[in-house]
Amino acid sequence: MWQEIEKDFKIKTNMNIQVLGTGCAKCKSLEKAVREVVTQNEINADISKVEDIVEIMKFNIMTTPALVIDGKVVVKGRVPSNDELKQLLTNKIYRI
Repeated sequence: MWQEIEKDFKIKTNMNIQVLGTGCAKCKSLEKAVREVVTQNEINADISKVEDIVEIMKFNIMTTPALVIDGKVVVKGRVPSNDELKQLLTNKIYRI
């Protein structure tokens, strides 16, 4: 029964994912990796790329790329592995 409830919850909720970066190679790499992990794992998510430096600074980060999940910065200054991204996006284990 819990599996059915969990499945319904995942279907009904969309994760909000933002990739912060001004367009450098690492920023593009992070966006591509996030999109691949979301697609491969059938994660309901709205993904956006934030390139405006003023908007990026609102997150109080000094290094890009950065990954923001549901309003929380979870990775900054690096491109995580696909395994780490999968863990962050499927288990909602947020860390920096």
